[in-house]
Parts: sequence; structure tokens; C-alpha cells
Amino acid sequence: MLSDSEFSKRSQAVLPSATLAVSKKAKELKAAGEAVINLGMGEPDFETPEPIAEAAIKAIRSGKTSFYTPVGGTLGLRTGITQLTKELTGQSLNVNQVTVATGAKMALYALNQILINPGDLVVSAKPYWVSYAEQVHLAEGEFQAIGDAQTGKLTVEALEELDRVPKLIILNNPTNPSGILYSREELLALLEWTEKHAVFLIVDEIYGRLVYNGATFTSVLSLKALTNSKVIVVDGVSKSYSMTGWRIGWALADETIIRQLNKVLGHMTSGPTAAAQAAAEAAVTGDQGVVEAIRLTFQERLNWTYDQLEAIDGLTLAAKPEGAFYFFIKIDQPVLDRLGLNSSAAFAEKLLEVEKVALPAGEGFGMPGYLRLSYAQDQASIDEAIARIKRFIQE
Repeated sequence: MLSDSEFSKRSQAVLPSATLAVSKKAKELKAAGEAVINLGMGEPDFETPEPIAEAAIKAIRSGKTSFYTPVGGTLGLRTGITQLTKELTGQSLNVNQVTVATGAKMALYALNQILINPGDLVVSAKPYWVSYAEQVHLAEGEFQAIGDAQTGKLTVEALEELDRVPKLIILNNPTNPSGILYSREELLALLEWTEKHAVFLIVDEIYGRLVYNGATFTSVLSLKALTNSKVIVVDGVSKSYSMTGWRIGWALADETIIRQLNKVLGHMTSGPTAAAQAAAEAAVTGDQGVVEAIRLTFQERLNWTYDQLEAIDGLTLAAKPEGAFYFFIKIDQPVLDRLGLNSSAAFAEKLLEVEKVALPAGEGFGMPGYLRLSYAQDQASIDEAIARIKRFIQE
């Protein structure tokens, strides 16, 4: 039996993804015949729209997918991304300011690799997406979560309180796990601070087209030109087009940043899968009504589910989410005490064991005492899960 000590210190220090871990356990129980409801994954339950999937099939049949593509993505896909960016944000980019990666997660990982030296400070808001911290650790950087605990936002005030200037700030808008949005004024203030201190800023906008109930999403691309700047935007097709399995994301930045990124990606993947790129090109250049249909469905689920969660004594929501497709729910301390549990991680484990509902605990997002519930599932499954959660808490 191999021991952990035989592996690199780097790999030993990394924590498993909290969301993937709970999903893995849920799938194992389901395979064993248990009636598990998994609300732990950030994965839309819709199939990829047919015209998008057909584009991949057509590309395969034409023979175009038999060969390597450029490391940074096909010209057709990168052109489509620049056109969509112009349409959505008003900023004109050239194709050399785009690199396509095997998912937005890979783009984020590679960005950490090119930006972070050992000991460099990287900050993000608390709560944060589980992989931000671990990707920084893999680059041997120091990760620190700061911000307003009430709003879950990164603020200039919090940045001013740091004992040193960070090398990089990672901002998620709308946020996973809480679904909050940054206003135009908040983004402008953060942009001004990062420019003043010459700090790199990655803005993860993967949920930017999934906002609800009249809320306004402001892309940083509408506020700041990327040329000669340290601002980088990460996005992809996974959430808005229900294409998680296709693994296509991208980074938008100044050409010098993209060149460095492509050097690293060239040794990691040699470029994303050709068939998936054909599908992604169809997504970004095709009828955008498919995104609106998905958004409206999520909005209905958000509104219906929010009312149900608000009615459960012992669970607290600081605010109604405005984007993404998650609730970040506080477990009131009396509930934990009554159940004899000492953490939200223990709560999540017991909930899965007793009621067969899978939710990741707040520990993985830097905020113990919370649960993340994804409403990227059909409403009937969500309703049944909430009924089970209520029973677990109250009995």
C-alpha cells in the first residue's frame, strides 16, 4: 500500500472539491438503490440544446475534428466569442485577446500558474467557490478570503485593511455560492483600487447571463478596456447553455497575458477537444433565445424555492439570490445543538445518511455553519428535498 508521504507535498496539501465529493457520495448511494436527491452540483439539468449538439455531430462527420486545433482555440470559436462579447458588453476585442480552455476551471487554474509565485497573496470574497483557494495553493500562493460578512462581497474597505497588497484578486459575479451581484458602482471602486495598486484582477463571470427578477448584471468588460490592463475575464458555455459536459471555457485579457496563458496550456492540453469547440461555436454564434429559456426556468425555481426555504424555522437566508442558481443557507445554532451536531459538515453528512439529500457544507466555501443548495434540478426533486430537510430539522 502506497503512503501519502510518497506523493508531492503540493498534492497532499490540496483539499478535495467539496461539491464533487458530496456528489460522488450521492451517486454511490444512488447506484446502491437509495432514493438520493443530489442538490450539490452546479450543473443545469437541461440537455444541451439540439442545434448546439448537432453542430458537434456535423463537425465529426465532416472530418474536421480528427486533428489538433490551435492551443488557444479555433479561429471560428474565438471570433464568435469576440462577437458575443461586443454584443453583450460593448467592448471590441481581437481574437488574440481570447484563449479557449478545457472549461472555465482550467482557464482559472492556468491563470494562477502564470500569475502566482510562491508566497504571493491572492484574495477573494468570503464565501468563495471551492476551487479558488485550492488552485492558488497549487500555485504555491497564499489565499485569503476577506470582505463584508453580511453581504458576502469583496470591498475596497476590506482590501485597505490588508497588511500587504495582493498580487491577484479573484472576483466572482454573480457569486457562487450565494448568488449575489456586484453593482456598477462597486465594480468601479474595485477597478480603481486594483489599478491604483497595480494588482491583477480576475473576474469570473460564468453566471453573468443568469440573473433574475429584474436584477442588473454589470460585466467588468463594460467598464474597463482589457488592452494594456491587468483585468482578466473568465467565462464559458457550461452554465448558460447547459453544456457542463462539453468542458469549454475561455479567458479574455490583454494579448501579453494570453500569450503566457497559451504557453502553459500548450503543455497541459494542447488545446480543447475539437468537437466540443464546434458545439461551443454554435452556442455563441447561434440563437441566444436558448439562454433566455434556461434563465426563465431558473427564475421560476428560485422564486418558488425561496418561499419554501423562508418558511423553515432553523434555516436563514441573508438575502434572496439575484443570480447563479444557488441558495447559501445558514443553519441556526439551536438546530445543530438539538441534533447533537458540531458543524455544518456533520449536518450535511447526517442529512445524506438519514434523508438521502446531498448538499455541500459551508466549510468548503470558507464559511462553516452553512449549506449550499442548488436549484439546477427539476422543481419536483427540489420540493421533495426541502420536505426531507424540514423533516430532518424538526423531528
